[in-house]
Amino acid sequence: MKSLPGVTHFIAPWRWWTLALAIASADQALKSAIAGALPVGSVIPLAPFFNLVHFWNTGAAFSFLADAGGWQRYFFSVIALVVSVVLALILRKPRANSEALGYSLILGGAVGNLIDRASQGHVIDYLDFYWQSWHWPAFNLADIGIVGGATMLILSSLLNPNEEIGRARE
Repeated sequence: MKSLPGVTHFIAPWRWWTLALAIASADQALKSAIAGALPVGSVIPLAPFFNLVHFWNTGAAFSFLADAGGWQRYFFSVIALVVSVVLALILRKPRANSEALGYSLILGGAVGNLIDRASQGHVIDYLDFYWQSWHWPAFNLADIGIVGGATMLILSSLLNPNEEIGRARE
């Protein structure tokens, strides 16, 4: 097996899949706790910049298409399913650890939100950060995984631009 730039040792795919499963599972546990403890629409102030909330998002990021009439549930579910399968397959091959970590985080987040969307028709959001009267859109652990994974991939490509070039030549 050829050595890839940035891959100091091969980490078996099941470890990356396990990380993704752990993220999705933790996300589902937190969503279940919120749904069991707080009525929808609840807002519990915990700090001068943070509320614990229970909101439903029928759309995508920033409630994109939330009022689209219901078809978006299936559209976003199919996208999440396709992305999840592609990422799981990508993780079968040796990757730089930072790249594999990024893919794993995105995979875990996509699966966490897919479970909600497919089973309930909406995603449960529970983290609400704000400054004065300006609120960032509420989000959840799955969203953190997706954004964190994407950030990891971007940083990895910016800090190690030759890794992709080296891989493309093999």
